[in-house]
Parts: sequence; C-alpha cells; structure tokens
Amino acid sequence: MIRDAYSFIIPLILLGGLSLLLGWRSSEIFYFCSIILFILAIFVAYFFRDPEREVSDDEKLVVSPADGLVVVIKPIELDDGSLGTLVSIFLSIFDVHVNRSPLAGSIVETNYRPGKFLIATRQRASFENEQNVITVQNRYATVVFKQIAGLIARRIVFWKKKGEHVRLGERVGLIKFGSRVDIILPAQVTVLTKKGDRVKGGVSLIGRVGQ
Repeated sequence: MIRDAYSFIIPLILLGGLSLLLGWRSSEIFYFCSIILFILAIFVAYFFRDPEREVSDDEKLVVSPADGLVVVIKPIELDDGSLGTLVSIFLSIFDVHVNRSPLAGSIVETNYRPGKFLIATRQRASFENEQNVITVQNRYATVVFKQIAGLIARRIVFWKKKGEHVRLGERVGLIKFGSRVDIILPAQVTVLTKKGDRVKGGVSLIGRVGQ
C-alpha cells in the first residue's frame, strides 16, 4: 500500500472508533456512522494498493504507465513537426493508481500545468485538465506521458526529478481517485495495443521501437 494512503485511513479509523464509542454510550446512529467510516477506510486501502509487477529490461519496449482502459489511439503531430501516436488510458476509481515509467531511460523534462478538472474520459481532458507532463528518453526513443487529473482526482504526485534514470515499469508517481494517462509515441515506435484493451501498468505492451 502506498504511504499516501495513511493520511486518509488514519483519520477514518479514528473517527470510526470515536463513533463506535459514542454509539455504545448514547445512540445507535453512531454505530451506523462507524460502519460507514470503517468501510471507507477499507476502500481507501484498496484504492492505494501497490501490487508487485515483473517487468522487462528491454530498452526498445514501451509499457503502459498505468492500469486502465485504452480509450483513444490516434495519430498526432509532435512539437518537432513529425508524426506520432497518442494513446490515452482512463483509470476508474477501482484501478491501481500507481504510475510507472513507460520507457527505460532518463527523465529529461517535467512540466506541471494547472488546469480544469473535466471528466477524464473526455478527450478535452488531455489538453484542458491539470496535468504533469514527463519526457523519458533513451538511445532508441523519446516518449512523453502525462498524468492528468480528472473530475474526482485533484492530486497528482510525482516522485522523480529531472535527470534521474528510471527502469522500464519503475514506479514514478500516483494520481488520486480516478484519472487519465496519455502516452505520446514517436514515429519509430510501433503501437501494440488497441482501443478497448484493458492494460496493466509496467506489464502491458503499448509499443516497441521498430517493426
């Protein structure tokens, strides 16, 4: 479980314990409140789960940076004028929300952008929502991925810094409570997923450099 969970779980358990004590001394309504609070604590623990994943060390692979549903795959024009591919993954509140590096390499850029909190399934969310844009580069490719806040998710966490080296599928951050992750692939990366696929962070292949 991610350590960020404790700031939510501890207050819920304390309030649940207090409600249980008040229910024993005064009114049964507090028993009901304590049950709700304990259920919420269990859900938060589930939400912040952090399963171990066996990942490859192949520098030519691009893996999913998050668990979720592939909702968009489309060609886009990159900043340098070349063509690339956008892959968007929607994370529901029931998905694992730990984010992983899609590429083995060095973090060459991070760029936090404030914005709106539109529903993460909407394509406009890729451009208008609050987001953290990370660029990872190795000798084969440069991949950009975005941690995008959603309607409920209003807290983006990124644990790495510019210049750090990351392994393929290494844990790099977290988006709390429902969100979206975009991956921007250069032309030399062949896309290996399709719209409607369920993917797992650090495990599912999104692309490969070359054919």
